[in-house]
Amino acid sequence: MADTVYGVGSRIKHPQFGKGVIIQIHSDAYEITFIDHGTRRIMRDYEGLETIEAVETPSDLATYEKIEKSLIRVLHRFSDIQETVPLGSKWTGGKVVLYPNDPGLKEKEVPMETFFHKIVMVRDRLRVLEQKLNTSNLTDEEKVDMQQYITRIYGSLTTFNVLFKNRDDQFIGEKIS
Repeated sequence: MADTVYGVGSRIKHPQFGKGVIIQIHSDAYEITFIDHGTRRIMRDYEGLETIEAVETPSDLATYEKIEKSLIRVLHRFSDIQETVPLGSKWTGGKVVLYPNDPGLKEKEVPMETFFHKIVMVRDRLRVLEQKLNTSNLTDEEKVDMQQYITRIYGSLTTFNVLFKNRDDQFIGEKIS
């Protein structure tokens, strides 16, 4: 069974739930509606399924997951929608305090959440700039040159990575090989 890939509409038999029909395919599981047990999610590598009638899935079939990933890519590319990026919990409720060198001037306090939001906005706007650059009419050489500047900007912002809860959200600059 682990090597068999069933398509939507395949009829199978489960040792516990009986006869059923595959109604949806996920990357790791099948959604199967059983006659007496309703709809269940069964892992694709489950060895206990018996084939009653297999239906082949067309290789060019657009799955829900593929459509969803494509839509997310398009939304990120062509909109100013910002994803919610979590602040590291140790910084929640904190503040950034800037002290001027001139003792006659007052320090400036900024709530950490506000400061962090501004950093995330810079990152998101850099991403939009990068996407617009890649779809521009510039020559490949000009695009590469501009891309190097953007990479260096990301590198300058790596100081702020300590604020991000998730490593995947952090800035990445030039990698030294």
